This record gives sequence, structure tokens and C-alpha cells, in this order.
Amino acid sequence: MSALEPGSRVLVTGSAGRFGRSVVADLAAAGHEVVGIDPAPGTPEACATVLPADLTDLGEAYGALTRFRPRAVVHLAAIATPFSRTDALTYRVNTQLAFNVCEAAVQTGVERVVVASSPTVVGYGAPHGWSPSYLPIDEDHPVAPWNAYSLSKLAAEQTMRMFATAAGDRTRLAAVRPCFVVAPEEWRGAPTQSGHGIAERLDRPELGGVSLFNYVDARDAADLVRVLLDALPELPNGEVFFASAADALAREPLAGLLPRVVPATAPHAAALTGTAPAFSGAKAERLLGWQPKRSWRTELAMEI
Repeated sequence: MSALEPGSRVLVTGSAGRFGRSVVADLAAAGHEVVGIDPAPGTPEACATVLPADLTDLGEAYGALTRFRPRAVVHLAAIATPFSRTDALTYRVNTQLAFNVCEAAVQTGVERVVVASSPTVVGYGAPHGWSPSYLPIDEDHPVAPWNAYSLSKLAAEQTMRMFATAAGDRTRLAAVRPCFVVAPEEWRGAPTQSGHGIAERLDRPELGGVSLFNYVDARDAADLVRVLLDALPELPNGEVFFASAADALAREPLAGLLPRVVPATAPHAAALTGTAPAFSGAKAERLLGWQPKRSWRTELAMEI
């Protein structure tokens, strides 16, 4: 196996989401046949087919995978933000989705699977305090989920790794932790996943500070997913990658800003010089050759 040949069928769950739309567009532009799975409207026309399946039902997951027989699966479907639903529902839905998609993919012979996780697994924003072990945060940083959403995403990573161990070389799997995803329309003023505009997050550091000012343009994260799909056969099975912009979503260096907003970061913040972000994309650059192309400094200026 090597890079996916143009024309390969790739199934994308959560294809109508703020991240899913960019993933669909990127894969279609690369010449792949994209199948979208999402019960919500909004999947891009770039999809060859859209199926509104409920993948929390294992039978439906098997049905979708056996109907389309994709070479690759990108699993993005989830309750996408903490506290948007009850904790019990968030955990049940997100973990069941990850298990069902991986189970059906492995058992139906899918070659490559990428699962979406989240930077929240490291534990920032915990109500009784959190401090990083070091900055910038990379994939080796300890995890400490404190709510159902972050726990469900860590469970999705562990589920992916379990299937990687069980499948061996038959199916190659990996997970991506996209930072705060900014869809193209959100540079033009549409509300972000937190309900605030990007300009407001920049003007009010307390909004972005809880997540350590992390972000990534949806198109850059989609590019990482495509590059990762191509590279999976050459990687150790079960790897995890951050998808982060090359800078922080902040108007001043985090070395001074972070300790004011999140005092527990003070012992390590000096390492974040200039516009450096709190989350490192070095692993994706080293193993995949991936670098983000977009920054709020260029994208927001283009839309003002």
C-alpha cells in the first residue's frame, strides 16, 4: 500500500459538520470519490453520495460500510462540543460511534481509518485547576479529561488503538486532535462553535484563554487528514497527531498573555516566544511533512 490513488472511495462520517465539509471538499479536490454519512443536512455537493445513517446503531454502521465498501474512512461524527448535550448522552454517543465505525471498518476490510479526537483530552479548563506539564503541548503530554466530552474523545483514541492492535497490518488507523476548528465562513463573521465570532475571541482573551488560544483553519486540518490517509501504510499503527495553526489565536505573545489568563501556566509559558501556539504541530511536520498554511492574521484580514 502507498498513497491513495485518485478515484479511491473514502467514506466521511459527520460530513455536514464544520470540519466535515472541508474534509469532503479536500478529498474530492484530490480526485477521490467521497461518500458522506450524516443525518444532518449540509453535506457538500462534492460528495458522490450522502447517506443519513445513524452510526450509533452497529447494524447501520455495518450497513453503510458494506454498501459502499470504501478503501478509507474518516470518522468525524460526534456530539462536537462539551456541554451541548447531557454528559451521559455525549459520552454514550461519542464512544458508541467510535466503536461502531472502527468495528465495521475493520471487519469489512477497510484499509485506512482516521478518527477525530480533541485537544481537550489534556485537561485544560478543569474547574478545580489545571496546569500543563510543559509547553508547548505535544502528543506525549499527559492526558487528564475532566468532562464527558473530553473523556469520550480519549475513549475514541483508545478504541482506535485497540482496533489497530487487533487488526495488525490489515487496517491502518490513526487519530487527529484538531484544535479549535474555524470554518471558512467563520472568518467572515459566522458564529464559531463557542457561539462567539473570531474577532470577539481575539478582543476578549478570557474567551480563548480557557482553551489556551488554540485553533486551526478547517481547510488546513482537512489537508492533514488527507496527507495522513496517504501516509498511514508507512506509519506505526495507532498514531495520534495534533492539528494546530502555526500561531496562537491571540493578539500578543502567549509568554505574557497565558500567565495572566491561566496563572497555572506561568512556570512554562516563557517557552512560547513570539506568536508560537500552546500546541505543537511538530510531529505532523516531522512524520507527514504537514504544515498549516493559514493564520487568523491573513484570513481575518482578507475578510474585513
